[in-house]
Amino acid sequence: MSIVDNRKASHDYFIEERYEAGLALQGWEVKAIRAGRAQIGEGYVMVRGAELYLIGAHISPLPTVSTHYVPDPTRTRKLLMHAEEIRRLIGKVEQRGYSLIPLNLHYAKSRIKLEVALARGKLQHDKRADQREKEWNREKQRLLRSR
Repeated sequence: MSIVDNRKASHDYFIEERYEAGLALQGWEVKAIRAGRAQIGEGYVMVRGAELYLIGAHISPLPTVSTHYVPDPTRTRKLLMHAEEIRRLIGKVEQRGYSLIPLNLHYAKSRIKLEVALARGKLQHDKRADQREKEWNREKQRLLRSR
């Protein structure tokens, strides 16, 4: 079940491969995500050492968070994956110029997971070609329905 999607990802990137990663979250973050207060549109995944981190994702704290604790909504969160998957991703990112972007936040067996994509950036003419193709498909469907 999806919690939040990054809809701009397919517009800005060619998505090559998808991976599922766990997130190292604090208690208040889990509560806020379950309440639907997460945004990953501005987020990206960065490699530091032999680990992956989610940077720029925004989780708004609930007003009921403890009074003596000051939450940071855009803190860096560690991604949890198997070491072999991480090594494979790091190799592809460093060699071929791919990017790691978050696609969606979802539940898997009552745990919160992040779908990460290995993607290549689109150029402006690629985006225009995709837009023309979408419009043509919409036009075809409209013509088929009118018959």
